[in-house]
Amino acid sequence: MEIIRIHHPYTQLQIPKEDLVLVLGFFDGVHRGHQELIRRGRIEADERQCPLAVMTFNQHPSIVFQKTNPNNMQYLTTLDQKIAHMERLDVDILFIVDFTSAFASLSPQAFVDQYMVGLHAKVVVAGFDYTYGPRDIATMENLPKYAQDRFSIICVEEQLDHGNKISSTAIRQSLDAGQLEQTNRLLGYTYEIEGIVIHGDARGRTLGFPTANVEVASTTHLPKLGVYAVKMKVGPNWYNGMAQIGHNITFGDNRKLTVEVNILDFDADIYGEQVKVAWYHYLREEVKFSGRDGLIKQLEEDRENTRNYFNQHH
Repeated sequence: MEIIRIHHPYTQLQIPKEDLVLVLGFFDGVHRGHQELIRRGRIEADERQCPLAVMTFNQHPSIVFQKTNPNNMQYLTTLDQKIAHMERLDVDILFIVDFTSAFASLSPQAFVDQYMVGLHAKVVVAGFDYTYGPRDIATMENLPKYAQDRFSIICVEEQLDHGNKISSTAIRQSLDAGQLEQTNRLLGYTYEIEGIVIHGDARGRTLGFPTANVEVASTTHLPKLGVYAVKMKVGPNWYNGMAQIGHNITFGDNRKLTVEVNILDFDADIYGEQVKVAWYHYLREEVKFSGRDGLIKQLEEDRENTRNYFNQHH
């Protein structure tokens, strides 16, 4: 897959000369709705025997429009994860456009001229609610007016799960509720986060449950606080484990939020490792215990519940 990064205004030297099918969206999560857009684009590209291209942005438009602090913006996928998903979905060209104030100020007609026609799109594929400027005028219904018969348009209808729209918003809501089965069903794959293993207070080891303290970016959308059955990738291998997202409230108040993973049947030193954590099942909420013995008993129960989950969902 060819990756082309664009900072507005671009030059034609950056753009492949061949005609292509262009799929548009932000694609946070690259969920089942997004996958349907790309599937439709792939069919069209194969029929026309031309490349399938996807255009996305380096950051969420709200950072420009609502002046959201970039460090406070939380995503379902990092840009690297998004790229990996696009490769798996057989995309030929990925345009990553820097979403800047200059880019955001384009009129709908200028956007169509420069970022559809200018990219040599002969077919444009987008969801029914895609916009390319002010929401009241830059709609899919109005796109033919701006296209002026220079390309074909495929408007993909709303994609549903159990009667509800599949969307990045719905996925964030299910994560916030700890509903991992629903999250993963809407995504079409298991939700993953990335991070680096750092030194913690090593208290888990003294309890007989050593944990990997995973430092994640502030832009990562974590599931709700609690304990989960997870898998963690260390090097090339995936391991079953149980994870807690919380503040370790048993050991004091006002502790910082941590993501800690106890890998089952694993005792290697992995400080400094870049790891992935895949989230499968919510076990329980974070609880404050009155003493060490109560916590150990609960951790033993969590470990057994984690083993049972993965035995039943092999």
